[in-house]
Amino acid sequence: MSTVTDLENKIRDRIEQINAVANLLPGVIIIHRMPGFSLEYMSPNGLAQLGISLEAFRSYTLLEYTQKYFNLEDAEDYAPKLHAMIDNNTDENVTFFQQVKINGSDDWVWHMSIVKILLRDDEGLPLLIINMAYKVDPMQHITKKVDRILKENEFLRKNLNRFSQLTKQECVVLKLLALGESSAETAEKLFIAEGTVETHRKNIRRKLGTSAYYELCEYARAFDLI
Repeated sequence: MSTVTDLENKIRDRIEQINAVANLLPGVIIIHRMPGFSLEYMSPNGLAQLGISLEAFRSYTLLEYTQKYFNLEDAEDYAPKLHAMIDNNTDENVTFFQQVKINGSDDWVWHMSIVKILLRDDEGLPLLIINMAYKVDPMQHITKKVDRILKENEFLRKNLNRFSQLTKQECVVLKLLALGESSAETAEKLFIAEGTVETHRKNIRRKLGTSAYYELCEYARAFDLI
């Protein structure tokens, strides 16, 4: 069985292998140490974007680092996936999008991250976790589509509680409203009174907090009604 010194040497050697090629790769490399996802290594190009040294990077707790550079709302989506990967000790990659503040800017920049187990101990338990993060360039055609999907996901997350207040009948009325159906046409299709449709529409606007047609359509699109 390896001693503590053997494990430390194993960790150091693996990180040195990564560091030797890190700046040749298109993304930023972050390595976390288990247990606890403590901060172990970031490639020089990543440190330059954050404007910090490796020593400063390592001095952060995971919570401090996350709060300073990342949008915490994104973590609600990807954190459970990461913990599942660790708990299941799988070789599968976990891929997700996250918003990061880089180059001293207060603006969020979307990144795509790919995370996997990099090194295990003698018992086969995760020892190092590697994360490769790639900036999503909004000027490229394909990333414009990605950006639109990300914005829709953000809309879903922020408005799920509002949308979940709608009844099944109200969802149907919202769908027909977004498709341009009049109250009379909706009433005919649903075999209900036109006044009932108007009541449903009034309740929909109240629950969603908007009477703007565009915003109502945005709800219908985001929640797959149309």
